[in-house]
Amino acid sequence: MEPITFTARKHPFPNEVSVDFGLQLVGSLPVHSLTTMPMLPWVVAEVRRLSGQSSKKEPGTKPVRLCVSPSGLRCEPEPGKSQQWDPLICSSIFECKPQRVHKLIHNSHDPSYFACLIKNDAANQQSICYVFKADDQTKVPEIISSIRQAGKIARQEELRCPSEFDDTFAKKFEVLFCGRVAVAHRKAPPALIDECIEGFSHVSGGFSSDQFRSAPQPPGDGERGPRPMRKSFSQPGLRSLAFRKEFQDAGLRSSSFFSSFEESDIENHLISGHNIVQPTDIEENRTMLFTIGQSEVYLISPDTKKIALQKNFKEISFCSQGIRHVDHFGFICRESSGGGGFHFVCYVFQCTNEALVDEIMMTLKQAFTVAAVQQTAKAPAQLCEGCPLQSLHKLCERIEGMNSSKTKLELQKHLTTLTNQEQATIFEEVQKLRPRNEQRENELIISFLRCLYEEKQKVHIHIGEIKQTSQIAAENIGSELPSSATRFRLDMLKNKAKRSLTESLESILSRGNKARGLQEHSASLDLDNSMSSMFSNTSKEPSGCEKEALSTSESCFRLLGSSDDLSSDSESQPTEEPALLSPKQGFRRRANTLSHVPVECQEPPQLVRGSPGVSQRKLVRDFESKADHNSDANRTPVKTRRHSWRQQIFLRVATPQKACESPKRYEDYSELGDLPPRSPLEPVCEDGPFGPVPEEKKRTSRELRELWQKAILQQILLLRMEKENQKLQASENDLLNKRLKLDYEEITPCLKEVTTVWEKILSTPGRSKIKFDMEKMHSAVGQGVPRHHRGEIWKFLAEQYHLKHPFPCKQQPKDTPYKELLKQLTSQQHAILIDLGRTFPTHPYYSAQLGAGQLSLYNILKAYSLLDQEVGYCQGLSFVAGILLLHMGEEEAFNMLKFLMFDMGLRKQYRPDMIILQIQMYQLSRLLHDYHRDLYNHLEEHEIGPSLYAAPWFLTVFASQFPLGFVARVFDMIFLQGSEVIFKVALSLLGSHKPLILQHENLETIVDFIKSTLPNLGLVQMEKTISQVFETDISKQLQAYEVEYHVLQEELIDSSPLSDNQRMDKLEKTNSSLRKQNLDLLEQLQVANGRIQSLEATVEKLLTSESKLKQATLALELERSALLQTVEQLQRQMAELGSREADPTLPKPSGD
Repeated sequence: MEPITFTARKHPFPNEVSVDFGLQLVGSLPVHSLTTMPMLPWVVAEVRRLSGQSSKKEPGTKPVRLCVSPSGLRCEPEPGKSQQWDPLICSSIFECKPQRVHKLIHNSHDPSYFACLIKNDAANQQSICYVFKADDQTKVPEIISSIRQAGKIARQEELRCPSEFDDTFAKKFEVLFCGRVAVAHRKAPPALIDECIEGFSHVSGGFSSDQFRSAPQPPGDGERGPRPMRKSFSQPGLRSLAFRKEFQDAGLRSSSFFSSFEESDIENHLISGHNIVQPTDIEENRTMLFTIGQSEVYLISPDTKKIALQKNFKEISFCSQGIRHVDHFGFICRESSGGGGFHFVCYVFQCTNEALVDEIMMTLKQAFTVAAVQQTAKAPAQLCEGCPLQSLHKLCERIEGMNSSKTKLELQKHLTTLTNQEQATIFEEVQKLRPRNEQRENELIISFLRCLYEEKQKVHIHIGEIKQTSQIAAENIGSELPSSATRFRLDMLKNKAKRSLTESLESILSRGNKARGLQEHSASLDLDNSMSSMFSNTSKEPSGCEKEALSTSESCFRLLGSSDDLSSDSESQPTEEPALLSPKQGFRRRANTLSHVPVECQEPPQLVRGSPGVSQRKLVRDFESKADHNSDANRTPVKTRRHSWRQQIFLRVATPQKACESPKRYEDYSELGDLPPRSPLEPVCEDGPFGPVPEEKKRTSRELRELWQKAILQQILLLRMEKENQKLQASENDLLNKRLKLDYEEITPCLKEVTTVWEKILSTPGRSKIKFDMEKMHSAVGQGVPRHHRGEIWKFLAEQYHLKHPFPCKQQPKDTPYKELLKQLTSQQHAILIDLGRTFPTHPYYSAQLGAGQLSLYNILKAYSLLDQEVGYCQGLSFVAGILLLHMGEEEAFNMLKFLMFDMGLRKQYRPDMIILQIQMYQLSRLLHDYHRDLYNHLEEHEIGPSLYAAPWFLTVFASQFPLGFVARVFDMIFLQGSEVIFKVALSLLGSHKPLILQHENLETIVDFIKSTLPNLGLVQMEKTISQVFETDISKQLQAYEVEYHVLQEELIDSSPLSDNQRMDKLEKTNSSLRKQNLDLLEQLQVANGRIQSLEATVEKLLTSESKLKQATLALELERSALLQTVEQLQRQMAELGSREADPTLPKPSGD
């Protein structure tokens, strides 16, 4: 049989918002990818200088249009008003993804100019700097913000949560989460998993994960005898392949199973050497989908439809399999603590068998290997202390903000560090161009230095790579070492000593801070940071003039603004590189995108010294705030960070404070910008933006009590409103979910009258115990079924079937609750997970990989595979369950699937031997032979059997190829008439398209027409097919064809010239099938006998009641005759009395 395959449609890029800007392109310049922010102003100046030189022959700037969107950044020439658009002329200048723009710079002296640095070629370490000019300088911040936002959205889409996997490598496994243990080290002994399981059993009091195995186990699996000892399956490569980089934020998401440990408990246990054991709750569903992607591991809960755990490969340090418990595995990963530290946690899982654990471990090893190779290939360019571009970076940092004279002096000092030949070359090149002033000369020198250092960088060997190079050289050459190895080792030792000195000083300071109280720590936080930065700066040992230049440039630079490194990923941030570049030796952080280019005007340094910068005033205020906090320690509440005056007002209103008279609350005026320095003689007066802030009076206890009462009432009201909002949000989500499910075109629109009839039927009280007229239900289903009531109508038809057939025809499954089935593991997980993506790939509810739709479908199929062990899971069941899930809830869909499989007879076609499916193919051929002889002859002439085109119709109930509206109508009729509806629909479809099929004259075109063209029939043809199905009755023919199939099979076995072994095999197969049929017939016979006995008992009861009624009737007749006689006597007496009253002479009757 041909497998059922489908192609998923690729969805467009989400959040697609495109913005266009009209700009002037000044020029571009290729630079090294290690170009830093301090170098960029000089690159921009070089681009502008080159653009000014080219303006003599042709215009240096040209109008362009910059299109910014999350899917791409595109720059294309903008044609003039009189010009027409020409694709040859208007080809894009450059086009790239927005996340490849890793630096942006905005000129503070000329705000109309800005530049962007784009990664061009990662292999050759090349980037391109494009310089633009905006006609309206106020638009530049908006342009920069748009580029940043587009890059941010693009990076978020790349790092999407795995509710929407676009990863073709991702492999999924169903596991049982056992619990987690806090461990003291990143690696553990091989017996860790077994120790964890024993710890779980001790903590939970007899907890055993074996009780959660999938229902029936082979004999011997349930016995927990002594297993043979084996080596730990912890892959030897996993420890070395696990990434050693720093821990990144992300990690744990919302789930009831992964609640965080108490930090104090973790610290106490880790100090004492014990592990924290946290088993899971046995009452909850602990089955998870363990998904291994290209760079991350996900744990998805099918119950909550959320990601319960997400860990990057960089965070996983150890993976291992149990030794005694070989069906368990786990991994150790790093998790962050609330105090800024981290701890190690081991997560333990259970699988259905040992083979699945082996597969998971092998998949993890392959994923780690591939990720390590890709990470090495994508590793960002590194900088060390000996890099030529690092010296250029430091030079640009020193001269940043200086005037032209000081810049020239620093450049001359730097040139003395070059060789004589390099100095002479740079001097000659600069003199050739004849710069007109010092600023132009400085720009030329920086330009030539950049070219020189970029050439040197190409052949430079980093200090961190010397170790590997020396090892390789030692292996190849023996004891011979290169002459430069000693110098490199010396450099490494120097850098290591500097780092260790800085780190030791910082650790001393941090210990001192921890020893003090929270008040002193919060007050002296900025002071400690400034001191640590001072100590780190002393490791560089600058000269006296360099220190003066640095302080001047920093104050100037902070007044004018700073620049920002746009990228946040590890490919473009130097601070996220390995230990080759520590944060103390690396680049400075920038505050914003504003930066100033080298200025041509000379500014005297006295002005800068006379007006201290923000950094100086901030340092003074830090000392003042520390003193104030120490003096007011007993009166002022502890603050962990400083607030602006707006935040202080907000906190004073939101939370009543006992003592608010401290005037130092308004110590931070960073929100107000730069303020002139105070005179040391004038009194301190902290003012707000609208004048002096009046001192707040101390409130009485009564006022404070009223404030707290008001706050409590408001909080209660807020909680009530939040609950109501949550209810409204839940109902809105349910409506949206239902609308998303029912996103298909209905072929038979229901009239209002038909909808009213169905609503009246569904609203009948006690409908599950009332038998409705079958003719009325046939008429209602024939007129149409409203789409939004279809699920309820299917349940109503199932209830009517059970009332009509109180004794089930087939053996019913065990009545295991659906929630209990979900807690078990299934052995059919691979087949189910593979078919999830093939089931309705274009429907929005199922299109998201491992989204809510696919997870609900997985739950239903998994529960049925555990309920019906004989069938388990068969390809095609996912479409039947998918149709049910679109119209009702998860558990209701599971119950309706059981009804279709066991009561309606669909189960027999999914058995592993597929004998019933072969019988169905024979029955369809016989129907074609009897009803459409010419079509049957045409198909037989080209040797086209029903299995070539009709097998998916039966296995998926037409859902894999036909529109959902048509399939829903087929399900309406199946719930009403049974599984023979599939034969009626197939016969009607082939018969109505008989003329078109007869036109094709070869096998390929006929099969292609039946598979592709036939499902795309129009609405009129669909309605015609449905009406024909209601009028057709083929139940007797189907029974006769089934008997005929078995007779022909027996005759074929008897008449075929086969060997003894073949005859024996066929006879055994036939015998087994006959045994199954006999068992089915015995079941039917038992059911029939039960019915007969019940009917006989009913007849006896009726006879007894009839005899009783006859006796009661006789008694009533006797009583009636007696009453009639009494009435006659009374009438006679009345007549006698009347005659005597008329004639008084008559004697009165005697007393006797």
